[in-house]
Amino acid sequence: ATFDYDSHYWSDKNQYNIPGGRTGFDSQETKLPTYWNTPFSKICLGMKISGQLRFIVFNKQANSPHSLIADDAALGNEWKKLIGAQGSLQLNCNKEGFNAVGIARIGYVANQQNDCLSCNSRIGFGTRGGSNTCGNVAALSPDNGDRNIKAMG
Repeated sequence: ATFDYDSHYWSDKNQYNIPGGRTGFDSQETKLPTYWNTPFSKICLGMKISGQLRFIVFNKQANSPHSLIADDAALGNEWKKLIGAQGSLQLNCNKEGFNAVGIARIGYVANQQNDCLSCNSRIGFGTRGGSNTCGNVAALSPDNGDRNIKAMG
């Protein structure tokens, strides 16, 4: 998985598959120089699951998406909108943002216990654990059943 949580692409300033950035929202992964050199005041995140595109927008000002990777910024609880009716998360921990609990580069993580030591559910991009690095994983008593929904985002 090119963009799993531990991938060097999150922290370096190396481009990846520039032609993939010209093909629209398809299944080609890409990382463009805009990741480290474009300031913004809003960020739009999108996922595609079974051909269905969903987006959420957060008001967040930063020098670049890259500059936020070290930031533990909170974004708001809109994450299930990316997954749709099948979205599922556990009820505790509830951390969101950039580098959330060392499990999601950009995302939301949750746990069935009242801590964030062993989170078993997440919605996000660049996530750690298994082969699902973008989408929704939920286990151990999540609110809408166990899930392993892979997305392109």
